[in-house]
Amino acid sequence: MANLDGKVALITGAASGIGKAIAELYAREGAAVAIADIDPRAAEATAAAINTAGGRALGVAMDVTDEHAVEAGTEAVVQAFGRPDILISNAGVQIVNPIESFAFADWKKMLAIHLDGAFLTTRAALRHMYPGDRGGIVIYMGSAHSHEASALKAPYVTAKHGLLGLARTLAREGAPHNVRSHVICPGFVRTPLVEKQIPEQARELGISEEDVIRNVMLKHTVDGVFTTLEDVAQTALFLATFPSAALTGQSLVVSHGWHMQ
Repeated sequence: MANLDGKVALITGAASGIGKAIAELYAREGAAVAIADIDPRAAEATAAAINTAGGRALGVAMDVTDEHAVEAGTEAVVQAFGRPDILISNAGVQIVNPIESFAFADWKKMLAIHLDGAFLTTRAALRHMYPGDRGGIVIYMGSAHSHEASALKAPYVTAKHGLLGLARTLAREGAPHNVRSHVICPGFVRTPLVEKQIPEQARELGISEEDVIRNVMLKHTVDGVFTTLEDVAQTALFLATFPSAALTGQSLVVSHGWHMQ
């Protein structure tokens, strides 16, 4: 019997990268997965591939910064699969610049996607998890930057720190309703988001792209290896199937030793 048989998972930013890897693993483990993404065609394509492979998936158009889009997308999932048991708040972007030249519009965009999106999707999911104290699991995609800072990433670091506070508050508020919360904090995962950062950081720091990889992204790992999509997906599966609330409110750093706590 698969670990997630009968469960419904709503995963944001799931058309690619980390979200897609988690969706694919959850589907293989028996969950019905909602692929929520701002790009509806990409969401539908990912869902179609999962369905072709024998899973159950639904593509959902969702701008996580839009209250009405989040509510409508969540309701579409409920109509298709039933009430969500698991929410993975994963949607995110990265913009790299020093504080003194960071555009306010970019600052607001970053915080809206990472923090407003986490709040709005959490609120929508809780309205289905709280009744009858049926419970559920909310997993936020943080970062090693939830615990430390790097130059050029002020709004990203700020937002990822903020997710720790939201998760801890939800752990307290959700406990009477059997809802647990967690934050997964990956190191550098070679997704399109990270690939985009390599030339940007090389330009801002005045070093080569190879030096960005070797001396910035992987310098403090124990093995010189990027965190993999599988590393993060397996952690998400572990948290979704953990048998008690022993880890609620906690963050798990998945970084090959890049950050240790």
